[in-house]
Amino acid sequence: MDFTTPPIEDGFTAEKLFTQGFSYTYDDVIFLPHYIDFAADAVDLSTRLTRRLPLAVPFVASPMDTVSESAMAAAMASLGGIAVVHSNVPAAVQAAILRRAKSRRVPILSDPAFAAPSAVVEHDDAFGASPFLLVTDTGTSVGKLLGYVARSDWTNQTDKGLRVGDYMAPPPKPAPWNADLNKINEIMESEKSGAVALERDGEVVDLVVREEVERVRGYPKLVAPATVGADGEFMVGAAVGTREDDKERLEHLVKAGLNVVVLDSSQGNSIYQLEMVNYVKRVYPELDVIGGNVVTMYQAENLIQAGVDGLRVGMGSGSICTTQEVCAVGRGQATAVYNVSLIAYKSGVPVIADGGISNSGHIVKALSLGASTVMMGSFLAGSLEAPGAYVYQNGQRVKKYRGMGSLEAMTKGSDARYLGDTAKLKIAQGVVGAVKDKGSVLNFIPYTLQAVRQGFQDIGASSLQSAHDLLRSRELRLEVRSGAAQVEGGVHGLVSYEKKYF
Repeated sequence: MDFTTPPIEDGFTAEKLFTQGFSYTYDDVIFLPHYIDFAADAVDLSTRLTRRLPLAVPFVASPMDTVSESAMAAAMASLGGIAVVHSNVPAAVQAAILRRAKSRRVPILSDPAFAAPSAVVEHDDAFGASPFLLVTDTGTSVGKLLGYVARSDWTNQTDKGLRVGDYMAPPPKPAPWNADLNKINEIMESEKSGAVALERDGEVVDLVVREEVERVRGYPKLVAPATVGADGEFMVGAAVGTREDDKERLEHLVKAGLNVVVLDSSQGNSIYQLEMVNYVKRVYPELDVIGGNVVTMYQAENLIQAGVDGLRVGMGSGSICTTQEVCAVGRGQATAVYNVSLIAYKSGVPVIADGGISNSGHIVKALSLGASTVMMGSFLAGSLEAPGAYVYQNGQRVKKYRGMGSLEAMTKGSDARYLGDTAKLKIAQGVVGAVKDKGSVLNFIPYTLQAVRQGFQDIGASSLQSAHDLLRSRELRLEVRSGAAQVEGGVHGLVSYEKKYF
């Protein structure tokens, strides 16, 4: 009788697991631990968003109107990631959002409003979303700064009929637009001032106050280098559609300093997107193009052949997306990321796993299954940097979060993303909801990154490239989790608990 120990064959290779005819989500699969010979802090998560655009952090903010505008773009770039500004606004407004994010080197934006000294402010609408009204000789950002009015000072002003020039505070010391927090703090200390004005080429960019500097300095130290271009500006992406007027939109964005364009469509394998890829590559050869969304090898191959520099993967996996339910089309996100990554890898095209990210474990799975970055919507929505105001709902502080396929978003123009802008009847492929206040991304993203590093350590991957190598060499093993295993893998058996990870 032969008692020879058989070769160890534990778990399944991704190749075997994902060819069984099942559509798996991130929660359906689990990685088996591997060998550790390095510290979690040594894990290198640097990556590429596209063929030519490197990132220190594999995180991308989704082009949704309740996620990515100027504040999110500046914050993500400062963290080493990037944001893609949504296109659910007129082209000029989208370009202005992009310019605001790129016009500073600190993740602090007050989106200032401007007025001339002769202006009379009778309603707080004049402040917009800003806590300040900046007073210049022209009443616009292009002009000499004469002073400023804080919203609180205006509120306390008994005579609202006075000109702002009669009660404005004197102008603070100026600083260059690219001053960092340390430089801004130095100026405040030396001038004994509570504010600094950021200026660039004769234009007032913003007003930074001490409270905001202290707030940002109190967050975890940023260890990854910021995403900055050769011109010293934050790098920012933007979404456009595939219609004829999107060519004009793209021109506005390129003039504003666009670094990468995302062709935004729920189903990217269309004649419209292929033609748009060809147009962008011909007219703007230095601009990298991200195509999608796709979930199959066939879809991906068509876009790769057209010349895309990155692929966005996901269809119906977002928390506010109902495409799979309404249209019966899509794919489980784990299966989609793995299959598209297989074919994209052969052409050197990075994959963006878009949707389905609810926790750091999902990020580990997406990246280890072949993605180079993860694109997040709900994970970032509700943060301080997300657009919109906080409201209270059932005793919780929340912000609105809506799918771009919701009827509410479609009325603003996003129906083109679902090829429904010319349809007589609008069919929703998303919903409107609310997400709990998460605080600042500058606070919770560093903790999320550390959790991802620990996940990589457990599977024996010291870098993103290492994880991909383990996957393709069949050393990385997976299994499918039963419903009971998924319950067991989470918090269970408690009467109550506090969900707090940092």
